[in-house]
Amino acid sequence: MKCCFLRRTLMALFVAAMVFVFMGQAALAQPKKMTIRAIARGTSTQLGKLINVDIYINSFSPQTEQAALLEAFQSDGSEGLANALDKLPAKGRIALTGTVGYDLNYIKLFQMPDGNRMIRFVTDRPVRFGEVWGSTRSRDYAITVGEIIIPKNQKDAKGTLLPAVRVKLDKKGDIELESYQFPWELTNLKIYR
Repeated sequence: MKCCFLRRTLMALFVAAMVFVFMGQAALAQPKKMTIRAIARGTSTQLGKLINVDIYINSFSPQTEQAALLEAFQSDGSEGLANALDKLPAKGRIALTGTVGYDLNYIKLFQMPDGNRMIRFVTDRPVRFGEVWGSTRSRDYAITVGEIIIPKNQKDAKGTLLPAVRVKLDKKGDIELESYQFPWELTNLKIYR
C-alpha cells in the first residue's frame, strides 16, 4: 500500500515538474509587451514635419496569420489584404500626435543574422470620412506598414513608417508597396518593456 502511494506521489511530482519546465520555456519563447516611442520625420515633400509616434505591442502574430493574409492578397489584391487585416484580432496599437490611434493587427518579430531584431507591422488604416465623401485617391491606400530595426545597442534603433500604402504585384510577380506619400523616418526611438 505504501509502495503505491509513494509511486503516485513521485509520479505527481514528476508531472508537476514537467509542467513548470514547459511553462517556463513557453514564457521564454513569447516576448513580453513592448512600447516604442519615436519621432517620425518627414522626407521629401514632408521635409521638416515632425510627429510623435507611440507603438504599443501586446503580442506578435502567429505564422498561420501570414498564410491567411497572403491568400487574401492573392485572391483580392490590396483590398482583400485590407479586409483580412481588419478581421484579425489586435496585437497592438499605433498612435500619432493628436490622434487616438488605431489597432495594429499583424506584428512580426524577426531575428536577423547579424544579431539585430526587426519588427514589421501591417494593418488596415482607418479611411476618414472626408476621403470617402470626396472620393479622393488616398482611400485606395488603406494599409499602414512599418519596420523597426533594433540593434544590440538599442540607442541606434531606427525605422520607417508608410502611413498609406497599396500592395500590388510587379511585372516579375514580386510584392510591391505603392505609397501614397513619401516614407517617414522613425528616429529617436525609445523602447520600453
